[in-house]
Amino acid sequence: MSSEKIALTQTVQKGGCAAKVAASELRRILQQVRFPVAHSALLVDGGLFDDAAIYKINEEIALVQTLDFFTPIVDTPKLFGEIAAANALSDVYAMGGKPATAMGILAFPLATMAENIIVDVLQGASDKIAEAGANFVGGHSIDDDTLKFGLSVTGFVNPNRVWANAGAKIGDHLILTKALGVGTMTASLKRQQSQEEDIMEALHSMATVNNVIDYMTPDLQVTVHAATDITGFGLSGHSMQLANASQVTLRIQTEKLPRFTKTFFCLENSFLTKAHRTNAEYTTPLIDVSNLDNLHRLLIHDPQTSGGLLLSVSSAVSHAMVMALRAKFKSAEIVGEVLSRQDKAVVFE
Repeated sequence: MSSEKIALTQTVQKGGCAAKVAASELRRILQQVRFPVAHSALLVDGGLFDDAAIYKINEEIALVQTLDFFTPIVDTPKLFGEIAAANALSDVYAMGGKPATAMGILAFPLATMAENIIVDVLQGASDKIAEAGANFVGGHSIDDDTLKFGLSVTGFVNPNRVWANAGAKIGDHLILTKALGVGTMTASLKRQQSQEEDIMEALHSMATVNNVIDYMTPDLQVTVHAATDITGFGLSGHSMQLANASQVTLRIQTEKLPRFTKTFFCLENSFLTKAHRTNAEYTTPLIDVSNLDNLHRLLIHDPQTSGGLLLSVSSAVSHAMVMALRAKFKSAEIVGEVLSRQDKAVVFE
């Protein structure tokens, strides 16, 4: 095995959540599977493409269960571990819960990579798990051709306070907690047109744990009616899924969408992934982008890794919510509203 420094993004074809199976293909595959009959305690499953499963234990406690893993999206091993962990933990926060335990999922090419690389990946993940107040309790590993890493995370939530993607209410305001542009900026890194220090804004965002609940008072927490995290299917795909699950239409003002300083530069220079195309194909029938120029269309389809949360909250407290969230999430912004169901699930203006 080599002890030389390796740029992890150059060891794989695709990185991060941009490596997801295209949403349209995934739906077609899952429709052919006969799943077990759901237990009565199973409150949320994968039927509405929510962020995690919810299994009720009693009137006050429900399990939140999720799993995420992917190939390297950055070159530095420790940073890759941090981002992979933050991304997996995010699903629990997106359901209104808090993570309790995490188990690692690791594929590692023992013949071609030095041991210290995986030590650094695991340390980065361990640091983020500790930051979330959870325990790293084990995992599973295999010898494989390429590095892949992620976590299976279990958390807890009050079953009466779940932020499912099916709860958005007409009149709610939509809040996005992180800037957009991770997909295009990391594509520039993959193509060796930038270095990590050139896109630190995006790297810091990806490594930020989506613990929004600790920045909300109890009174604010109960005003969140629905939530989802924005990852590989882009803002277009994940907002469409929330709208469909809630049977509403979302109106999103693209000029209010937070974005990184270099997002448009990277999009203009065609630093794109396959997911930019497949996200557009997945959402085209059910979203209205007729008022958008090409650059803003690419922005809403940009695949995020460890992206922000999209929160559907009571309009009466939305401004107070944003101010509270900005203590940690500086890019948090009100980006739209929830309307009664129309022909399209999401209207981008």
